[in-house]
Amino acid sequence: MKAAVAIAPGVTEIRDIEVSPPDAASGVLRVVSTGVCGSDWGYYQNLPQSRGPLILGHETVGHVEQIGELAARHWNVKEGDLVALEEYLPCGHCDYCRSGEFRLCNATDWRLGGLRYGATALSVQPGLWGGFAQQQHLHFNTVFHHVPAGVPARHAALALPLSNGIEWTYLQGGAGPGQTVLIQGPGQQGLACVVAAREAGAEQIIVTGLGSETDQRRMALAKVLGAHHTINIEQQDLLETVAHITGGRMADLVIDCAAGGPASVISAIELARKRGRVILGGQKRQKIPAFDSDRLIANFLTVKGMRGHSYESVELALQLIAGNRHNVTAMSTHTFSLQETDLALRSLVGEGVEGPIHMTIEPDR
Repeated sequence: MKAAVAIAPGVTEIRDIEVSPPDAASGVLRVVSTGVCGSDWGYYQNLPQSRGPLILGHETVGHVEQIGELAARHWNVKEGDLVALEEYLPCGHCDYCRSGEFRLCNATDWRLGGLRYGATALSVQPGLWGGFAQQQHLHFNTVFHHVPAGVPARHAALALPLSNGIEWTYLQGGAGPGQTVLIQGPGQQGLACVVAAREAGAEQIIVTGLGSETDQRRMALAKVLGAHHTINIEQQDLLETVAHITGGRMADLVIDCAAGGPASVISAIELARKRGRVILGGQKRQKIPAFDSDRLIANFLTVKGMRGHSYESVELALQLIAGNRHNVTAMSTHTFSLQETDLALRSLVGEGVEGPIHMTIEPDR
């Protein structure tokens, strides 16, 4: 089978790789469509020498092609089923796994030497650990989701980014009827939070972004998905505008999806009302130089760092996609062939096609 292999920082090579039959405890997936995630660019640009070449792609949708006897009993799937995979490969028996928080399991943390789809080297047998390929290895601890009937694989590949929005906004953020939800950053994750806030019944959804053509285009899509207000923070005073929209009450829930470093963390805390909640999504990769912790105390704020999704949020995401609730499939903007993998990855940072939101690789295209 053919695979797009990241062989060095920013370099992809199409390779022919032999696929061995699975043993009793594993299987093989025939990949139909794999989403291109912003985290793929981080792996692509900073490919550690200690890990070596790998197949990227962790938002994988495909048909179960082969399945071992033990795996068949364990997975509740059969050959031919169309499934969406999570990136996590948890141990299944630690405290985190037993409590349903398997995203925190050390066995799936690649920084600790764990296994994870889209982040595991070719040198780790059988090497087929990513979705930018015609086939993918199915580990015994793979987390499966059945794709609802009639949902195209390209749209099903939205399940993981959309599930992050559901997890952050609804399951962890507690968004609900009558509330004001403010989302900083109109990227893929911010737009997913818009859909989740709309589904949760939020009364006002506010999205902030920059004045760039990219952000303006994305904020226009945010309104299609259900946002009530958008704010260009380069032209409007953020705090004053939100105070005006909310009648001085500010936001019940602020979700920081921006890539702007510490500044967006500070503004998120300033935008939350008393007894409000703040969700910090994504890594800022910088320290906050002057942080007023007394503001958290004075305003009785709840602040949560957030990563990833839960099994429940992925199931909810697939339901929203199946019904195209709030025009969510409009987030799916571009599809590429396996040979165009490098172009798709570069499009994440403005070096490829115009206007990407959620892109997919279809290896047999």
